[in-house]
Order: sequence, then structure tokens, then C-alpha cells
Amino acid sequence: MRAFSLVFLLAALRLAAAAPTPVPFDLGDINLNFGGETSEQDLVKLTQEEITSKLVRPALFSRASYCSSGVVQNLSCGDACDALGNVKILVAGGDDELVPNFFVAHDVDKDTIVVAHQGTNPKNLLSDLNDVNILQVDADTAILPAAGKDVKMHDGFLSTQARTADVVFSTVSSALASTGAKKVMVTGHSLGAAVASIDAMMLRMKLDPSVALTATVFGMPRVGNKAWADLVDSTLGSSFTHVTNQDDPVPRHPNNEVHITAVDASGNIATAFHCPGQENENCAAGKSLLDLSVDNHRGPYFQNISMANRFCPL
Repeated sequence: MRAFSLVFLLAALRLAAAAPTPVPFDLGDINLNFGGETSEQDLVKLTQEEITSKLVRPALFSRASYCSSGVVQNLSCGDACDALGNVKILVAGGDDELVPNFFVAHDVDKDTIVVAHQGTNPKNLLSDLNDVNILQVDADTAILPAAGKDVKMHDGFLSTQARTADVVFSTVSSALASTGAKKVMVTGHSLGAAVASIDAMMLRMKLDPSVALTATVFGMPRVGNKAWADLVDSTLGSSFTHVTNQDDPVPRHPNNEVHITAVDASGNIATAFHCPGQENENCAAGKSLLDLSVDNHRGPYFQNISMANRFCPL
């Protein structure tokens, strides 16, 4: 009976978390109505060159984060690693459970330090529970020193990020010093997108302002309340991009959404638009519950890039 109840709760929360507009119920203390504001600003279409230059490389790193840390460390994860090119892995960790896989790398050709985080492994209950733990709590100011008392965050995502925050920050800091690189890129998919967004905020608040930081994430769930979204907008601005794919059921919140409206049959060519404002009703926030597709959450997004454990089984 307890196992059935947990399965039912997981299913209910996943359905509820899919709703881009306020949900008319709560589960005890787990209030799913975040009261987010929406936008209806006009969309701007991205060219294929913009998709390639701005989105493809982060997507490749996000895909590779689903591979086990051992094979990532040695860049022996097959096509997912081969596609990264001239990359040196600085640290790789995670247990694919309470600590999702992650790695920090030096992208040598781009002279950029990269942080990438794995998303939810739906076959692993502990990974699922990172998502289920959705109580809103205060931000950890040891990690996010500029967060005010009005900022409330998803407890599960905050706790998951905290488990790797020290090693990510120390590795990035030492890598910037040892390589001379002046750029950092943070990326992730699904749960990994949520963790990556917190990482990006931590790094931006703590690193020297001269370091150029970008964060590009895919299928990002809602990480916090509107005060959190406003803080992301004011701290990261246009350096933060979150990509949503067609009828992806996972909710999202801050500014700078790129919404994919169609992907061709080959999985290579995507039609995508920049969606100004928070939760633009012309993009993912305007989707009906009847339209939702978990397959869209996984991909393909473009250039036949999909993200889940099944796409990096090593």
C-alpha cells in the first residue's frame, strides 16, 4: 500500500508540475500554485545559424552528462563524448541517484570552463525523489549570497545543487586560474537544468565580474517563486537561456525562453523562437494539459540531439 501511494504521489506531482498555469489544488504543505506572471510579447524567430552557434554545443554537453562519471572522466562514452571534441575533463562525479551525474571540463578550442548536470533518471526512485521534494524554502545564502528573504526555492532542487556546489565552485575557480580561461558555460537538462541554473547564479555571484558566464539549459522545471525568477533575470540577464521543446510538460519561469515549435522528421532541423518576458503565453506557458508530450522533453531538440539515460547507456 505504501509503495502504491508513493507511485501515485509521483504520478500526481508529475502531472501537476506539468501545468504552466496555477494549479487549483495543493497536497498538504505542497502548494503547486506559484502565482507566476505571464507575458504575451511577440516572438522572434531564430535562424539555423543562431541555433547552431548558441544552442548546439551546450546541448552536446547536457547529453554527455547522462553518461556515467567513469566513462565521462575517460571520454569513453561513445558518440556522446566524441561529439565534444577537444575537451579535458577536470572532475566527474555523481551516483545517478541522490547525486545526479555531473562534470566540469575545459573546452579547449573554445577556451571555456564547462559545468554540465544530468537530469532525472526515471528508472531510479532516488533521482525521482529529488523532483518530488517540492516544498518551497528560503535560498541558501552561503551558496547564493545575494538572495533576499523573499526568494523561495524548490527544496529538492536546492538540496541536490548543494551536494555538488563546493566541488563545482572550487573546480571552476582553480580551472580559471590554471588555464587562463575567461569564460564559463553552465548547462543541464530537466533536473540538471534546475541544478545548472542555481550553479550559474552561484558562480555569477561569487566569481570575478570579469569572467564571462553563460547558462543554456533544456527542459528546465520551475526552480522557485517569482522573486527567484526576477533575481535570475537581474543577475544573469541575457546570458541565461532556457530551451523548451514543443509540448514538453515540464514548467518553467524566468525570462529568455527559446521555444522550439517544430522539429523535422530527421530530428535535425528545428524551428525555434525567442520568447520575451517570463512565461510567455505564446510559447511553452500557453500549452494545454491535453497537448503535453514527455517525448518532447527528451528530444530530439535539433541536430538529432536527445537527452536521457537511454541516449547515453554507458
